[in-house]
Amino acid sequence: MYILDLLADTVIETLWLTGAIILIGLFLEVIQKYTMRNFQGSLGRGTVLVTGVIGTPIHELSHALFALLFGHRIIDIKLFQRPDQEGVMGYVNHSFNKRNIYQRVGNFFIGIAPILGGIFVIVLLMYFLIPDTYAAYANILAGSLNTQAVSDINIAGIAGTYWDLVKTIFSLANFQNAYFYLFLFLAICISSHMSLSFADIKGSFDGLIFIFLILLLLNVLNLDQFALLPFSMVQYNIMATGVLIISVIFTTLSFLISLILRLVLPR
Repeated sequence: MYILDLLADTVIETLWLTGAIILIGLFLEVIQKYTMRNFQGSLGRGTVLVTGVIGTPIHELSHALFALLFGHRIIDIKLFQRPDQEGVMGYVNHSFNKRNIYQRVGNFFIGIAPILGGIFVIVLLMYFLIPDTYAAYANILAGSLNTQAVSDINIAGIAGTYWDLVKTIFSLANFQNAYFYLFLFLAICISSHMSLSFADIKGSFDGLIFIFLILLLLNVLNLDQFALLPFSMVQYNIMATGVLIISVIFTTLSFLISLILRLVLPR
């Protein structure tokens, strides 16, 4: 029973750390597949080049940055190309020391890097192009620190806060701001290329296994693996969801636009 309890606790802790990004990563993968299909079915295959010339370099640079942060060696990098037979528009080939735990754990973050990098760039654009919306978003993240424990979580309140963010992004004031349309175009291009490829998912899984093994070892040694964190795991997950919600908003927007175009302009 001790071993089963140990494994169960470690699985739960691993999900606490990585569950939000994994679930949203899967959502992005599914929704973006249909988005691209709709765009190509209405505007033609060249649509992927329009969004890709902006979104793909950010996708690949995100991989490259995290590869360097985790000590990997970049062998080859292609920021953008016309889709090959498998639809690949860019790539980063990197190598690492399989005996180095830090580099193995890094595979998880390198794999999910396009989501994190894409969100970072969208928030940066928000800061410069629609600063009032950025201020509202920053307040949402700051407010998440008020939730200390599971008993403090108010699902309806959190959902309402995110809905308020959507209304702030698509406010009348923003629609009267020329910079908002530039922001919207760039955000759609970036969010259309945030999803993870099979190679990304495979690499992330390798890192996820090592994250699990490290947590398991700490549990065996009866060490509190989260004691040094400046916030609780509940706060961490709410903040993580608050960050990731940006990708959900703009990926969903891209899908809705593609669906409308598919219905209005069928080919």
